[in-house]
Amino acid sequence: MEMAVLHLSMLLKSKLVDRNGESLGRVEDLIVRLADGAYPPVTGLKARVAGRDLFVAARMIAELKPGKVQLAGDQLNFGRFERRPREVLLRQDVLGHRLINVAGARLARASDIELAFTEEAWRVVGVDVSLRGPLRRLLPRWLGGRSAARIVLDWESVEPFVGHVPSSRLRMRFGKLAQLHPAQIADLVEAASHEEGEEIIRAVGADRELEADVFEELDPEHQVEFLHQRSDAEAANVLAKMGADDAADLLAELEQERREPVLSLLPKTQQRKVRTLLGFNPSTAGGLMNPDFLCLSESVAVKRALEEVKKSPIESEQLAVVFTHDSKKQLSGALAVAALVRADPEARLADIVQRRPVSLHPNADLPEVARELTDFNLTALPVVDEGEHVIGVIAVDDVLESIFPEDWRRRFSAFSNE
Repeated sequence: MEMAVLHLSMLLKSKLVDRNGESLGRVEDLIVRLADGAYPPVTGLKARVAGRDLFVAARMIAELKPGKVQLAGDQLNFGRFERRPREVLLRQDVLGHRLINVAGARLARASDIELAFTEEAWRVVGVDVSLRGPLRRLLPRWLGGRSAARIVLDWESVEPFVGHVPSSRLRMRFGKLAQLHPAQIADLVEAASHEEGEEIIRAVGADRELEADVFEELDPEHQVEFLHQRSDAEAANVLAKMGADDAADLLAELEQERREPVLSLLPKTQQRKVRTLLGFNPSTAGGLMNPDFLCLSESVAVKRALEEVKKSPIESEQLAVVFTHDSKKQLSGALAVAALVRADPEARLADIVQRRPVSLHPNADLPEVARELTDFNLTALPVVDEGEHVIGVIAVDDVLESIFPEDWRRRFSAFSNE
């Protein structure tokens, strides 16, 4: 059954009348508590009566319709309106402001807000992000209501920015943002204002792993921007959850005087890896490599190798290839994890690996790295020292990021704006 829907724009400035129809004032705003359910109920309204802003509780409203809001009684509380904790004013705090369209992973602007009477209360059920909302407010009602195509988002699929709300301690709901890929969240942060971006970062901070993943996806300019106001300890907490290669890249972007204090606060293992990476030119194989990889003895059986893959702390995306070494610990072979899964569990790695895999030394430049990856159709390229021992792995995505212009993500994310 279709519900009757009201638009906030059609309620604002409506007459406020008593139960006998006598005019008392006008409606200035509607009040909700966003934390009260997926479709927050209207808890009251802000009214202008005799030159004063008053609060009218939802229970005192008998009828809500465009042009007129009728009260159930004759009396009003003439105490001046004051915000209560966690209250949000729909016109002042949401209408005309940007919000996150979680389903579309983009920013949008609330042109109008839809309300419906359901579950014994008027509730916020949708947000109009088209031009129709502004036209409805600016043009006559009969014309504004028929102009421009409407784009209405289900309220449950959006997340409004509330950091600017004076008396609110609300935070974005982590659960909604957690539905997005870290790269999508990073795109939102880069497309947002600094204050909006901070609000997104604070929300994902509920999950330190996700926060670190988002920081890895941000461009250097935004990484530094959002670490600038954090203490050295807070910055180290973010870097500690990042991959060593990404942590090294970010640390190199910080002010010179902050690098050593932040670096010294990292866990010892992470600190050692980052210091090693910082010793290489960032545009060489040594600067591009990730020091986390899996290299096993070629004498190991497939069954044992699979056990090592399962218990490895390396992220799945970084563990596409397993490398082998000989008795001298020198690189001897490479094998895709998919091929490892298909192999005879009793077979030795020496019998199934690709012998003499392509490798580079740390001082190889970016064009050479890109050429080797392309010529041999590789997704991962091992980096070896002078003794042919594996010291890191270059993933194809790291090379792509180095080749693309610095503002490539921002230019792409601009299409996600309003």
